[in-house]
Amino acid sequence: MQQAILILENEEIFYGQSVGYKADSYGEIVFNTAMTGYQEVVSDPSYKNQIITFTYPHIGNVGINKDDEESNSSYVSGLVLSEVPTKSSNWRSKIDFLDYLKEKKIVCIADLDTRYIASIIRNKGAMNACIIHNEKDIKKTKKELARYSGIIGSELASKVSSKKKYVFNENIFQHCDRKSSGKKKLKVVAYDFGVKKNILRILNSMDCEVEVVPAKTTADEILSLKPNGIFLSNGPGDPEPCEFAIKTIKELFEYSIPIFGICLGHQLISLASGAKTEKMKYGHHGANHPVIDLKTGKVMITSQNHGFVVDEKSLPKSFVVTHRSLFDNTIQGIKHKKFPIFSFQGHPEACPGPQDVNYLFKDFINFMKKSINAKKK
Repeated sequence: MQQAILILENEEIFYGQSVGYKADSYGEIVFNTAMTGYQEVVSDPSYKNQIITFTYPHIGNVGINKDDEESNSSYVSGLVLSEVPTKSSNWRSKIDFLDYLKEKKIVCIADLDTRYIASIIRNKGAMNACIIHNEKDIKKTKKELARYSGIIGSELASKVSSKKKYVFNENIFQHCDRKSSGKKKLKVVAYDFGVKKNILRILNSMDCEVEVVPAKTTADEILSLKPNGIFLSNGPGDPEPCEFAIKTIKELFEYSIPIFGICLGHQLISLASGAKTEKMKYGHHGANHPVIDLKTGKVMITSQNHGFVVDEKSLPKSFVVTHRSLFDNTIQGIKHKKFPIFSFQGHPEACPGPQDVNYLFKDFINFMKKSINAKKK
């Protein structure tokens, strides 16, 4: 195997083996602590321009299958693995992980101490990094890395969004009997800022007609579709430069249509309300994050993937905090005191991870039903 080299912004250098696509790649390096679901992580558009360090050693051992893809493309800048992936062994596998990396043009370095690298990120914060393949390029790469702009200030949502609107018909867990009744009772218009497929699968399985629209769809275009509810998806990058989305969401606030946001969608709702967001030291990336529901006191284990957080001091009084992270007490959920607008920072759709917060989708359904009944009176 060919040598690969990981260079961090703090000039630490790690030598490993190149097991993916052969190219030099730059990105913000983060660590993910999930013990399952590497395929869902790698295919999540929210990781655009990021290099993922997996702390769990067994990555690639169950191969790749069609059902677990969270998008049709991979936007990740690179992967850092502890061990060279072995040949896959699982009844659902259709392709080996190494072949998948090459097919999707994903740069990957293996045979590194990923937990040590995670400790560097945890102690010094997320930083830019690069994976290269020629030792002679180290000096040049360090200079380029120093000039690399990174995630802060980068509007990436429109870069991963669909270009055209479409109706999503895929059900959750296609290989079993849990399917939609086929009777579409509620229409949801879902903004694609980098949406994960399992969010759309869940909405479809709950008998919603799901129409997905591009990131820059205007409020007038949304209203012309006559939705019962509006969903704001997850996505990559810095939320504050998404001025087109913030402006549109502000306009949609005026129509009392139920709005539900996840991840980037949560941050955009906050920004549209007048709040601010800030960069976290190293973010939350994993499937084992404890979150408390402040209304019930219930603690849930959640899937997380974000590097920005809502600044609580800037949150207007018209919103109430509904959930908090038990790792660092940051905001995990908010809800408008008067209108049917709410959001969650983590990923209730999981994929990968636990489904403890899945009830938020039911809350969204109930908001839409209440809105319809109110209009009938």
